[in-house]
Amino acid sequence: MEIRSGRMVHLGYGKYWRADGITGLVPVEEDRGPGRRTKVFVEGQAEPIVASRTEEAILEDMQSEVEQSSRALEAREAASDLLERLRGLSPVLRRMLRSEGGLDLEHWIRRLESVTGDREGAPGEATDDSQEDLFPGV
Repeated sequence: MEIRSGRMVHLGYGKYWRADGITGLVPVEEDRGPGRRTKVFVEGQAEPIVASRTEEAILEDMQSEVEQSSRALEAREAASDLLERLRGLSPVLRRMLRSEGGLDLEHWIRRLESVTGDREGAPGEATDDSQEDLFPGV
């Protein structure tokens, strides 16, 4: 499990601790009840902190940022791949999709460029104007 330094984890009842400072979680088995669900062992303290949350909930909070970063990276890579494919479509096909299906690929290319930060420019834009004479009425 990868833990990001500096991430604060809620232990319940106003208790927070840095995720990278937590060294162990042990469920409370005896006298378990409200406010007593997990013993949280932390660096620099001999006795554990008693948390009102379950060890599963605390672990989930400790790793959620890593999982979100991983999902965001995957989404960005997918957007970059899609952007590359859209840029590769011919200007004729782009116009057909816009006129017949109402799908404006130029709009989506610009939107994906803003998300990915890839401002290479859509290769079909200048070509679209220069080919208008070839396909009148389309």
